[in-house]
Amino acid sequence: MSNFSNIGFHITSEQELYKLAENIYGIGKIEEAHHGKYIVYSDSSGAELWMQVDKNNSLIGMNPHYNGYSKRLVCLTKIIQRPDSILDGAFHCWSNPIEINNPDSGEYPFVFDLPNAKTIGEIKFPYNFEIQLSAFAQKITLYSSEDEFNSKQTSDVKFATQSFIPMGLFKPEGESTEPPEALGMFTGIIKEFDIKVNSFTRNHFYWFLVNTLGGEIDIVADPILIIDKPKLNGVIQGQFWLSGKLYYQPYITKENNKGFFKKLFS
Repeated sequence: MSNFSNIGFHITSEQELYKLAENIYGIGKIEEAHHGKYIVYSDSSGAELWMQVDKNNSLIGMNPHYNGYSKRLVCLTKIIQRPDSILDGAFHCWSNPIEINNPDSGEYPFVFDLPNAKTIGEIKFPYNFEIQLSAFAQKITLYSSEDEFNSKQTSDVKFATQSFIPMGLFKPEGESTEPPEALGMFTGIIKEFDIKVNSFTRNHFYWFLVNTLGGEIDIVADPILIIDKPKLNGVIQGQFWLSGKLYYQPYITKENNKGFFKKLFS
């Protein structure tokens, strides 16, 4: 199982990854970027693949994303570079700030990776943005109600039905993770859910729209992870890789060095 399988792409080897890249190269949309370009396949299910191609037209990576419905406010504080690829990237941010461009007014910090990191222009940090955030399940547990969730918490540490732990920022010993990872452990209330069909592979996957501490999140999960039947207003808890997009893309004009924004999706 991988992040790809959470949106219906079951990849078990490097050969299968390259074969998938070959298949989407001709049908994907080109997104120009710093240091290269992305070839983007957008599936009707919401599943996305962002293939990375450098200036020599060589494949250097590919990331999944889910283009969902969640919308939440964050205060971006810095860019995080990834060592694996020059077209990878992430943002450190604070969730749900109550003041303009003030991260200290947020509820908690976390990091999310971006499939289109190198299409983004200059940002003067800190800065508030609305983002769409997708969580790719690694471990997941479902509860039929808040009462069931509360009754099954037997350890000394008990979680609220809406909670978020930015596990990608710290090691188990309490030391900071460098560079920080786009990982979170959270609990939330299920607002919507569906079984999606990836039209490219015909494989199924689960989608959830969840309310958690800090706002909404789209969750996608390989059916192998779903043991119990989901229920509306039930509780979902798990560990996830976080991938996000800005709702409005910042660019900087050369003439006056002032930013303007392009809406990426609605």
